Order: sequence, then structure tokens, then C-alpha cells
Amino acid sequence: MRSIWNGAISFGLVSIPIKLVNATESHSISFRQIHLGDGGRIRYRKVCELDGEEVPSAEIGKGYEEADGSVIPITDEDLAQLPLATAKTIEIMSFVPADEIDPLQMDAAYYLAANGATAAKPYTLLREALKRSRKVAIAKYALRGRERLGMLRVVDDVIAMHGLLWPDEIRAPEGVAPEVTVSVREAELDLADALMATLGEVDMASLHDDYREAVEAMIAAKAGGGFEPAEAVREPAGGQVIDLMAALEKSVRAAKASRGEADADAEAGGGGEVTPLRRKGAGSGSAAPKAVGGKKSTAASAKKTAASASAATKKKSTTGKSAATKSTSAAAAAAKKTGAAAKKAATPRKRSSA
Repeated sequence: MRSIWNGAISFGLVSIPIKLVNATESHSISFRQIHLGDGGRIRYRKVCELDGEEVPSAEIGKGYEEADGSVIPITDEDLAQLPLATAKTIEIMSFVPADEIDPLQMDAAYYLAANGATAAKPYTLLREALKRSRKVAIAKYALRGRERLGMLRVVDDVIAMHGLLWPDEIRAPEGVAPEVTVSVREAELDLADALMATLGEVDMASLHDDYREAVEAMIAAKAGGGFEPAEAVREPAGGQVIDLMAALEKSVRAAKASRGEADADAEAGGGGEVTPLRRKGAGSGSAAPKAVGGKKSTAASAKKTAASASAATKKKSTTGKSAATKSTSAAAAAAKKTGAAAKKAATPRKRSSA
């Protein structure tokens, strides 16, 4: 790897010649601005605002603009005369536990390579001392014309340096936190813990940029003339979470499903349904409709029973009346038959002629 800076680490009275190498690289895909009409490249010209002419790089210098708009020219010679002890030195100031460094201060990362055979011994000494102490070194260094703050730590068998922002460059998080007072219940925290445990850990080496890969595939397809734009899949817009507990439960189940873990609720027939949240006071609220429903059912049943009894009584009465009428009719018929027989017996028979 190509070095971008040569200097030395100042470790007390020990000087370690090193080379500074970029530890990171950007894989972002860059686009050029073009003229849509003919595809011509659009370039930016450095033009002087006073005479309107393009200025070559050799005639371009630095200047500091005052509040009133006036510009004070600053030359490289002016900057070179400033006292900058760390111009070619990474000066270690102290050693502190790594957890004392705020991640918000982290900036660019570099590898420090031993520059020459004579640097191998002190380089290894500093590396092993950092390992054994389990601390990081805080240092000052100068790069690209300004003094910076850095943190040295061990990565495998190499000393790495992270550029740090100065403490006064970190903004206070004023007005960022929610302004309303919110209380979180233990049940919600338990579900959040369950979701964290289900998601588990991830192999950082397995993470990759899906969007960049899609852009590269699209560029390759367009270059080959076989690109067909597909309809963009639009995710539903995020809305207000109505039931946080239900959302957490559903998230836990989704995480388990993505990991292929069996969900006890699903095996029991719960499927993908989310158990409704039992809110405080739900017992009395749900009991009321149930009680009301019970009274209504009892009244209807009593009314139905009364109606049935009335119908039975009416039917019994009608049956009795019908039986009595039938009995009376039979008696009358019998009496009539008896009277006819008596009358017939009392009437003398006529004698026939010889």
C-alpha cells in the first residue's frame, strides 16, 4: 500500500520511524455530470469573479474571508513559519482505557507501518506495550496543513491510528431527544430484550452493500444493451405505532422466522397472529359487555319460557274443551238412539192379510 505521510512516533525519548497508510477505502460508485442532449461531459472551470477569466492551478492560492467580505491572502510560507511541533511527528501524550474514547470522536483510520529495519524493534515494543496494558495511546499529529488528534491501538500485529475530532468539534445533543415525557413498562423492556437476543450477533465480515451491487449490475446490463427497468417496489410509508407491545411481539416472531427457529405459539396454532395487548382495567371493561349480554339472554329465555307455558295451557284447555264437547255429543247421540228404539217398541205391528 502506498504511504501518504512519512514521519515518526514520539514515545518519550524513543523515536519510531513510520509510514502512514490509509486503512480504509471507499467503494462508492461515482457518477459524472453529462449533457442529456448529446452525452457530453460537464466540467467545472475555475473562473475569477473579477475578470471572468479561467485561472490555472498555478495561479490559485489561499485566502481567509473576513465577516465583511474582504479576503486576507495566506501563503504557504506564512503557514510554514507557524510553530507546529507535530509537523512530522506523531507525539504520544498519554495512555487511557479504550472505553474513555467517545465513538462520536472517531474519524479517518490509518495503519502505521515501521519505516525501515531499525524501526522494527521500537515498533514491536510499543505494540506489545499497548497489548499488555489494554489501553490506547492519545497523540497529536499534523496532516494536510493542520494539527489533529489521534488514537493509537493494536489491530492484529499492526498499530492503527484513528483520527479524532477535537472535543469542541462535537456538538451537544440539544433539542434532539423527545420533548415529551414517556414511561416504558417492564413488559415492553422484556420484549425489547427478547428481540435483541433473537437478532443475536452478526459476522461483520459478511455484511455488504446491496445497493452498490444493484447499481453495478444495472450498469453492466445497460452496457450490454440488455437492461430492462423494473417497476420500483415502494415500501409502505411508516406510520404511528399504535400498539408497541404487538409490534415488538411481531418483530420477535419475524426475527425467529428469519433464523429458522420454531415459534412455540405458531406450533400451538397461533400462526402469525399477534396476541392482543391486555391493557390495564381490561377485565372490568370486558366483563361489562359480558354481564350485559347475560341479562339480555336471561330475559329472553324467561319470556320464551312464559310464552311456551301459555301456549301449553291454552292447548290443554282447548283439548279439554274439545273432549268435553265430543263426550256431550256422544251422549246426545246415544240418548237419541235409545228414544227411537223405545218408540219403535211401543208402536203396534200391522197384521198382514191372509
